[in-house]
Amino acid sequence: MSRRGDGLLNHDIDPGEKGPQDACGVFGIFAPDEEVAKLTYFGLYALQHRGQESAGIATSPGDKILVFKDMGLVSQVFDEGALEALQGHVAVGHARYSTTGASTWANAQPTLGPSRSGTVALGHNGNLTNTEQLLDMVGERLGAERRADMVKQGASDTMIITALLGWERYETLTETALELLPHVEGAFSFVFMDETTLYAARDPQGVRPLVLGEMPSGGWVVASETPALDIVGARFVREVEPGEFLTIDANGVHSQRFATADPKGCVFEFVYLARPDTTINGRSIHAARVEMGRALAREHPVDADMVMPTPESGTPAAVGYAQESGIPFGQGLTKNAYVGRTFIQPSQTLRQLGIRLKLNPLREQIAGKRLVVVDDSIVRGNTQRAIVSMLREAGAAEVHVRISSPPVQWPCFYGIDFATREELAAVGHTVDEIRDQLGADSLGYISADGMIAATEQARERLCTACFTGEYPIAPPIDARHLLAVQPVEA
Repeated sequence: MSRRGDGLLNHDIDPGEKGPQDACGVFGIFAPDEEVAKLTYFGLYALQHRGQESAGIATSPGDKILVFKDMGLVSQVFDEGALEALQGHVAVGHARYSTTGASTWANAQPTLGPSRSGTVALGHNGNLTNTEQLLDMVGERLGAERRADMVKQGASDTMIITALLGWERYETLTETALELLPHVEGAFSFVFMDETTLYAARDPQGVRPLVLGEMPSGGWVVASETPALDIVGARFVREVEPGEFLTIDANGVHSQRFATADPKGCVFEFVYLARPDTTINGRSIHAARVEMGRALAREHPVDADMVMPTPESGTPAAVGYAQESGIPFGQGLTKNAYVGRTFIQPSQTLRQLGIRLKLNPLREQIAGKRLVVVDDSIVRGNTQRAIVSMLREAGAAEVHVRISSPPVQWPCFYGIDFATREELAAVGHTVDEIRDQLGADSLGYISADGMIAATEQARERLCTACFTGEYPIAPPIDARHLLAVQPVEA
């Protein structure tokens, strides 16, 4: 399992800190009366927060699949000429961040492979947990040489699924998919296509979000989050159900089940991953985060002069904390909106200045004040430590850190790229010890009960593994050593 973190993400503002990063965003459209490549481009723009490593679009006019993909952001990969060349009535788009497979062009998606009916192009959000068994299926169905080649190439889990969809035992891609999907374990929201048809599937636990929308022209869209529907003018119809397989063509949407639903949606989507303007299972993400802030204020009150967020991820919870506590909300840090990904790593002497690439204190707002600083999570703690130090240098009288999720103590095997367990700040340390490491006057995490209540989802319908270690899907056998607690220096 690859554990990369070489871009400056929302949390990754200290070059030494790697924040939680979701695997990917997927988008698919079947719309004969629309410019599907351009709509897919805009859809991916709305999903850019889910993956900044590579982007790709596949389209088909009915007789062949055209693909354009490259490393970089959506805006860097595509221009008007590339989109004009991608003609067709059906398209699949993908924005990627690797959690399995190397960060290379070959692993950018959509991935391509042969199928009984022609070609298949596939995009995947999530992470599979039984890739070894799936590789064995490649050997059994497609030959030992094909399996050996995939192992040699370091194929991603998405490439393995693409290969298995090419098994020629069945007449149609639908039949092949319905036979294959019950054997696939882990988190997956698949969006794929052949030359004529769009397909979508979601794992039985529904770990990662996937929604269905309808275009005004009568076309159909599937996407990771509802803002991708909004940006292309599609009307939200419903979520793709866990264990559901969709076939979308000129006859409309046809739904079939390949597994019984056992919902375990990722609670971290509510905490951090999803866009604030997304709705998941009927709950506004923004409203959930504001309520997490309210709960945090009730659970960890403090006398202070100002509540401020860590931009931008901590803003909704900071608003909620201020509303509940009655302490005025203010901005104590200004964010440089023009800093994106960078591969420039400073020397050790300059490393502590890295945070100033994105954030700088508003000294007149901070000086002499007792501050409540709200953020959504602590992973390694490097970013929060640098922020506390920066605020003290700017004249803050007190700095009280409040976190709108419980301590992150376990790795994710379902598509979030956390630090390894021995790197997590909460592992092997008490809250007081973490507070001392951050240099804060106090530290408070929301309780699991408070977080879950804010989502308005039933506890049994959520995956909370990164906070509790209770995994709804068995972790990969070859990665279970990551669950062990290694010695951590205080």
